[in-house]
Amino acid sequence: MKNVVVLGATGSIGQSAAKVARDIPQRMRIVGLSAHRNVGKLEELAAQFPDATLCITDETAPTPGALGSCRKVLRGEEGLLELATLPEADMVLIAIVGIGGLRPALAAIEAGKDLAIASKEILVMAGEIVMEAARRKGVQVLPVDSEHNAIFQCLEGRNPAHVRRLILTASGGPFRRASAESLESVTPAQALKHPTWNMGAKITVDSATLFNKGLEMIEARWLFDVEMSRIDVVVHPQSIVHSMVEFVDSSVLAQLSHSDMCFPIQYAVTWPERVPNSLPPLDFTQLGRLEFEAPRTTVFPALDLARHAGETGGTLPAVFNAANEIAVAAFLEHRLSFPGIWKTVAAVMAAHRSIAHAPLDAIVEADQWARADAAQRIARPA
Repeated sequence: MKNVVVLGATGSIGQSAAKVARDIPQRMRIVGLSAHRNVGKLEELAAQFPDATLCITDETAPTPGALGSCRKVLRGEEGLLELATLPEADMVLIAIVGIGGLRPALAAIEAGKDLAIASKEILVMAGEIVMEAARRKGVQVLPVDSEHNAIFQCLEGRNPAHVRRLILTASGGPFRRASAESLESVTPAQALKHPTWNMGAKITVDSATLFNKGLEMIEARWLFDVEMSRIDVVVHPQSIVHSMVEFVDSSVLAQLSHSDMCFPIQYAVTWPERVPNSLPPLDFTQLGRLEFEAPRTTVFPALDLARHAGETGGTLPAVFNAANEIAVAAFLEHRLSFPGIWKTVAAVMAAHRSIAHAPLDAIVEADQWARADAAQRIARPA
């Protein structure tokens, strides 16, 4: 049995985690749940997991009577830190989008909790700090992203010296064959129609621009301690092969499953063991074709921007991430064109002077600077 705290429980990852906990109750017990302000969904989860400690991070959000009457409800960032360090917790699953999960992740590590990371930003912004802290405290950092979880499974028990490349797969999003000219008129409604995954608005747009895959490249660099030059991306629209590892003898191992986040969440929780569940197995006779193609970086430059950020390191990955968040929000609010997302990120990155081996305060400062700079560029375009 593993006692798990879920930070960001009302999003799609949190909902999948709850499904896993219901599916394998003998192996996973949810002891903590956090929401930002979606108290209605938190109430539903609280009813399913009556022993879980709760936290609402938005201090202005009301506490529904059904929650307040039955248990203590923690509040704000301090409440989130308390939830991340619950004495009874074995693992903290971080599913908070953006910088909000960084301090709770570090607090959980210092408290000796294993991390299951679904929030890319934690390792993109502060991978060096997080992984060093995990090594120092002797805790595991287990990936929940389907791509990184697949690589984790393929690498397990292998000699790192035998690895030639990590190959992340990307669905390509809804515009993988669209012309550069047609992207100028893309609307938020069109960008939010992902062909294979059901995700939140921000990550769905990131999938359409390939920024999601760029973030995953930087995340993989820290999770698996490999150079950016050994991390590649291939477009695989069926989203059945979740990622691959190529070894020095030119053989390749891949992990395959249906597109369901319950698979990687369960493996992170039960690792190093595997347990039966109710998830559907693959029927290879029904799969049809599995296709692979090179990403079009001239049309979607996010991968090149990510590679530059990851190779430069320091505070530049935080700037890459923060500028993208602001640009995506502006696009969703019809204040920025679809190509304006990567144009804004490129301009903010070019204006930044990266600080190598930056401490956490410098990373947070770079994040805030990039947000302000991106917002200003969007408000006053050239």
